[in-house]
Amino acid sequence: MYFIGVDHHKQYSQMTVLDDSGGEVKSGRVVNLRREVEEFLRDLASESRAVIEAGRASYTMVDLLGELGVEVKMAHPAEVKAIAKARIKTDKRDSGILAHLLRTDLIPEVYQRGALNREGQRILRLRAFYVRHQTQVKNKIWALLAQQREEIRLEVEEERHLFTKRGLEFLAGLELGGKDTEILDSLVRAYHNLEELIQESNGLVKALYEEMEEAKRIDTVPGFGAYLSVLVAVELADVGRFERVEELHSYAGLIPSTRSSGEKTYHGRITKQGNGWLRWALVEAVYPAIVADHDLKVFYQRLARRKGANVAKVATARRLLTIIYKILKEKRGYIPYRRDLNRLPKTHTNGPVGPRSR
Repeated sequence: MYFIGVDHHKQYSQMTVLDDSGGEVKSGRVVNLRREVEEFLRDLASESRAVIEAGRASYTMVDLLGELGVEVKMAHPAEVKAIAKARIKTDKRDSGILAHLLRTDLIPEVYQRGALNREGQRILRLRAFYVRHQTQVKNKIWALLAQQREEIRLEVEEERHLFTKRGLEFLAGLELGGKDTEILDSLVRAYHNLEELIQESNGLVKALYEEMEEAKRIDTVPGFGAYLSVLVAVELADVGRFERVEELHSYAGLIPSTRSSGEKTYHGRITKQGNGWLRWALVEAVYPAIVADHDLKVFYQRLARRKGANVAKVATARRLLTIIYKILKEKRGYIPYRRDLNRLPKTHTNGPVGPRSR
């Protein structure tokens, strides 16, 4: 058996191959092209295992090595650095350390996502990218209007809702004077262009929703519409990889930090280590969830009175994640403990796909 450490970069990878005894078989810099990698691993691929640190473009090499018959593990970059901290850092040394850690079975492994799951992530990230930039355009428009003369500022205050159909028509007819009118026109055009792109990405998200049974089950939980349901389903990928719900809490970074010394233990704020997208979606769903579900509302209010709104919000997010874990494990929809026929099961199932303010 051969063990391959891969220090992956955009244009090339440094590869080190070790045998069972830890002896170096070969090492070298390889251009990230199939023919080059195949040539480097000639007569070795079928009897090899490889490791590569998780990174932005790591999956291109993971997929390529998999096609060549190499079993690949992905390593957690921060944990690898903690295990193999060194003052001298070179590509060859890094790939050699990875190979040694793989040979001794000390790789802090991360979950490898499938191609379709990664595609789903790219769709969701694309929508978030457009929404983020649209928010920046809105802020630019508000900042520009705040710098205008008093008559304009008062006129804007009366309109209030600038980014409705009526508000945008108001902006289109607003005469600021000088170059500011041209700046405003440019910003409004940017807003409309981004709105079109957001609607296109909403269509991609909706298509994902229709294909994912997990997303439809999550959508039955109070507080989750199509966008948040798809986001949670994609980030979880396979709920079966979590043996206990506490592991999922930790993965989402929703557990309190802990410091223990002697007989004293202190619990602080949540770690925020883990999947930030999943954590954001759960926290975003809290307020609509407590409006829609009586028991969640009671749970939130009881904690808010005792420990404050922030603690209650995090605890409710953690409870929502526990509910999602159970319904996905049991392959069913959410069943509220108490049914209130005057309430809707959720607040925005048929509304806009996802939040516009983030």
